[in-house]
Amino acid sequence: MRNHTSVVSFILLGLTDDLHTQTFIFVFLLITYMLSVTGNLLIITLIAVDSHLKTAMYFFLQNFSFLEISFTSACIPRFLYSISTGDRTISYNACVSQLFVTYMFGITEFFLLATMSYDRYVAICKPLHYVSIMNQRVCRMLIFCCWMTTFLIVFPPFCLGLDLEFCDSVIDHFFCDVNPLLKILCSDTWFIEEMTLVGSVLIFILTLMCMVLSYMFIIRTILRFPSAQQRTKAFSTCSSHFIVVSITYGSCIFVYIKPSSKDEMTINKGVLIITTSISPMLNPFIYTLRNKQVKQAFNDLVKRILLLSKN
Repeated sequence: MRNHTSVVSFILLGLTDDLHTQTFIFVFLLITYMLSVTGNLLIITLIAVDSHLKTAMYFFLQNFSFLEISFTSACIPRFLYSISTGDRTISYNACVSQLFVTYMFGITEFFLLATMSYDRYVAICKPLHYVSIMNQRVCRMLIFCCWMTTFLIVFPPFCLGLDLEFCDSVIDHFFCDVNPLLKILCSDTWFIEEMTLVGSVLIFILTLMCMVLSYMFIIRTILRFPSAQQRTKAFSTCSSHFIVVSITYGSCIFVYIKPSSKDEMTINKGVLIITTSISPMLNPFIYTLRNKQVKQAFNDLVKRILLLSKN
């Protein structure tokens, strides 16, 4: 047996060894990453500078955009560096850090999406009490709870994983993820796998139940509206959030709950490319293209910039 404690770096296999495919992937991921960061930064800026966007819904959207930037930045730039330089090695500390932050940001998104569904429930089902219920203190407390709950779920299995021994240093993935790391462990991983499974199921069920219940009450309330115009407007305010939820949960179900197959890791890497690069790029467009207030705030910001440039 080798001295497993001497592992100080890993090799990330990435997606492919074909140079032409790598070039295409590099250009594609670079464009999607730039659009993701630009789009989400624009949302953060618009909400920060426009007085009409100072409601709870936009406060949560601003935090969601920050999470999207952080999540994609934890995965994609390192992979782009690997493709451009050919250097596939990653240090043990960098790998552990990437694993921790990606799960922190990713799981916090689930709790934030559940919080945003509750916000939509209050806005539509209790509109007269919306401002008093979703005040600044409550909103900040909900954000704090999202982060703290995620930390309490991620930290225990993460600490246990630091003492595990590796039989190999080759990771069949484009970033440090739990599943490919578990495949190269020599230590008994039963307990940590069970902890991860229980945590994943709890996160998935709790957040999904919160969203399903919220939307059940929302749909029931909307259907009672007297006019078709009111119903259309109410459904429109929830549609963007519902689309983002569908993309996030759909990809999660496909990767972690689908039956195993011969090409499981290859398929998972493809789906995770969508989760880590395409989803963060699409989300700003999903929210802005269907939101008149955000589009108006963007137009006002452009006008202000043009006026300043003329002066």
